[in-house]
Amino acid sequence: MRAFRFVVLYTALAFGANAAMADTALPDLAAIEALRSGDMAKLVLSEAPEMAPDGVLLDATDGEHHLSDWRGTFLLVNFWATWCAPCRAELGALDRLQAELGDDGFQVITVATGRNPVPQIEKLFADEGISHLPILRDPDQTFARDMGVLGLPVSVLVDADGREVGRLIGDAVWDSPAAKAVLTALRQEK
Repeated sequence: MRAFRFVVLYTALAFGANAAMADTALPDLAAIEALRSGDMAKLVLSEAPEMAPDGVLLDATDGEHHLSDWRGTFLLVNFWATWCAPCRAELGALDRLQAELGDDGFQVITVATGRNPVPQIEKLFADEGISHLPILRDPDQTFARDMGVLGLPVSVLVDADGREVGRLIGDAVWDSPAAKAVLTALRQEK
């Protein structure tokens, strides 16, 4: 009987210790999961974030930029194309999100992947009133491939340390209350 009590006590302590460790290891992730509603239900959060590739992005004048240029800033990196209807549909929400939340600690970066001539991008941005998003391109799709982007649109959340913390495949209303709540919670993670 004494051995049985020892096993029960040991098991209870082991489960209690593991539960306590789980509570301190992932409480914010659980809280963020609870915030996911609407389009954010498609967001897959990384339990073990890995460094995002530091690809080369070209601006409208072929100037080179690297993802590491934004180190220290939480990023929403959106892969899109001018020919992609769902991509075009979410640009307005991304622009509004950048206008509202964009600062030194948060930026929306849109990456036109594949053949997207600058004049077409500029016309689309003008027609849709997109004024807060940068024109960045990945014409040979190297960065998209390195990021594991297989279709469009795809949005990747990259923390201030350069690690991928989440990914959403498909379009989303990024300026919705649910999206802003998730992004705010993720930005506060350390």
